[in-house]
Amino acid sequence: GLKPMDSNGLADPYVKLHLLPGASKSNKLRTKTLRNTRNPVWNETLVYHGITDEDMQRKTLRISVCDEDKFGHNEFIGETRVALKKLKANQKKNFNICLERVIPVDRGGDVEERGKILVSLMYSTQQGGLIVGIVRCVHLAAMDANGYSDPFVKLWLKPDMGKKAKHKTQIKKKTLNPEFNEEFFYDIKHSDLAKKSLDISVWDYDIGKSNDYIGGCQLGITAKGERLKHWYECLKNKDKKIERWHTLQNENHVASD
Repeated sequence: GLKPMDSNGLADPYVKLHLLPGASKSNKLRTKTLRNTRNPVWNETLVYHGITDEDMQRKTLRISVCDEDKFGHNEFIGETRVALKKLKANQKKNFNICLERVIPVDRGGDVEERGKILVSLMYSTQQGGLIVGIVRCVHLAAMDANGYSDPFVKLWLKPDMGKKAKHKTQIKKKTLNPEFNEEFFYDIKHSDLAKKSLDISVWDYDIGKSNDYIGGCQLGITAKGERLKHWYECLKNKDKKIERWHTLQNENHVASD
C-alpha cells in the first residue's frame, strides 16, 4: 500500500536502515530496489556487526522507505523508528508499523562516536607477555572525499615502554569496515600490566600528508565501563583470549607518526 511516486502510478522502492545516534556512512544499510510495485516483498536480511549491550539500551533503528528515481533524485516515502531495547537477544521479532511521512533530518548523530573496534587481549604465561589482537573495525567515520577512509590501527602501551611500546597494523584501502586480524606481542610481566594503559587509535592514511585521526579508546585500570572490564578480565584469566567491541571516540591525538 505504498504511495504511488512515479507517473505510472507505481514506485521503485528500497529500504534504508540507519542506527541512531551514529554519524558514519557505513552505519547505513539498504535493500535492493524493487521495480514498479506498491506492495514490495524484499525477504532480505541486513546485518549490523559489533552491536554492544550498551547500544541495545540506547540506540534506535531508523527504517526509511524511499523511491529510486533513474535520474538519481531518490524520493522519501516514509519512515519509522524502533528502539533496540524493545528487542530480546536471539529472539526474532516481527513488527507491523505504519510509515510516517516525517521529513528526514540528519542530525549528524553523536559527534563523539567514530565507529567500533573489535580487540582481543590475552596474557600468555608461556611467552611471558600480553598478546593484543586487532580483529576488525565497523562503521568508521569517512575521512576522505570519496566517502571512505584508508584505515590503520596504532597501539601504544604506556607509560615508560620506549620504542617497544608502539605497534601498528597494515593499512586497508578504501573501507569503513576493515578486517585486520593482526596480533601484537608485548614482553611484560603480568604484575606490571596493572599499572599500564593500552592506547588504541585508528587513523586514516594519507600519502604525503599527515594522517587523519579517526577515533580511539584506552583500555586499562584507569578506564571506565567496558574498557576497564575488558582489561580486568584479561588480567584475571591468564592464557584465555578475551574479545570485546569498543566504541571509538574522538579524543584528540596529536602525534600521527
